[in-house]
Amino acid sequence: MWSPRYLARLDFRVIPVILSLMIISLLVVSSYTIDPSTDHAEELFVTPIVKSQFQWFAIGVVVYFFFAGFDYRKLREWTWILYVLVLISLVGLFFTDSIQKVNRWYRIPFINISFQPSEYAKFVVVITLSWFLERRRSVADSWGTAFYASIIVGIPFILILKQPDLGTALVLFPITLVMFYFGDLRPSIIKAMTICGGLGLCLVAMIFLGVLPHETLRPYATKVLKDYQFDRLDPATHHQKAAATAIALGGITGTGWRKSEFSGRGWLPAPYTDSVFPAFGEEFGLLGLLLLMVLYYALIYFSFQVSAVAKDPFGRLLSAGVTVYLAMHILVNIGMMCGFLPITGVPLVLVTYGGSSILSTMMALGILQSIYSRRFMF
Repeated sequence: MWSPRYLARLDFRVIPVILSLMIISLLVVSSYTIDPSTDHAEELFVTPIVKSQFQWFAIGVVVYFFFAGFDYRKLREWTWILYVLVLISLVGLFFTDSIQKVNRWYRIPFINISFQPSEYAKFVVVITLSWFLERRRSVADSWGTAFYASIIVGIPFILILKQPDLGTALVLFPITLVMFYFGDLRPSIIKAMTICGGLGLCLVAMIFLGVLPHETLRPYATKVLKDYQFDRLDPATHHQKAAATAIALGGITGTGWRKSEFSGRGWLPAPYTDSVFPAFGEEFGLLGLLLLMVLYYALIYFSFQVSAVAKDPFGRLLSAGVTVYLAMHILVNIGMMCGFLPITGVPLVLVTYGGSSILSTMMALGILQSIYSRRFMF
């Protein structure tokens, strides 16, 4: 089930990319968790939050190599157990005390950490869909396959939406669309989903570009969305303006590490979590952001190559779903911070501070390497 010999067959091009993203994360977290009342030059690099992030990265590396050596085909046997456990954990959130007025985390006592089931739910949905669509290959274009596949995605989607966590729930849509495509589902269904997704993006784009006035739509939109959810579609919120300002102040080369006046003084909300992209941009400028984009491009490019070399339908579906899972987090977070999408709290892969995001990402990357290292098996 687990064999170290497959670690010699990994795609070693991915490892420098992962390490570079981790270093960027530590730089940003260190910069924005220092005491603003002290001399930044004398402040140590390793703040308590940096130490916590480094510990999560260390655990993540262990998780990565474990799943890289693990035979991904064994996941078939655990699919429904994992799926049911995720549903139970999502339902259980509604019986816990809310954190920041939402029910997204379990607070684990004694060790003072939080656990966010929705981060793992997206990954488990990918595994479950891969297993299901592989089994239904002979009747992939039937309406029954589409119906049951939609149920698999729909249950966790609704539970995550009710937390409420609109951003995480919506990430499931493009994952499902791509997996339906790779699973050879009925073309009319894929076309309908693509049109619906495209219309939704066009509507959001028109709001953010000012073509459709935000307040004009409120009486209609609030019949479907809650007031605070609709308020996130306002392109003039403080968070949206602050993110754009931080990126603009960075210029070409940035203000320098720990020298940001805007984000460093607290004007940018959540600079090392949701807003890590503009926070990094202010200090390292356009050149720094271009480097970050190149690293993400390489990560997604190498990940999609796994789908091309996978030797079985389960591996092909699983690698495609995992790659889109990673890509959507990157695109949505950067889109939010650049003013193209509403800010919904989707983390930036391997850069945003947080244990649940790191572990689920490293697990996903490890599974991709497991598929890649077994590409010559029949």
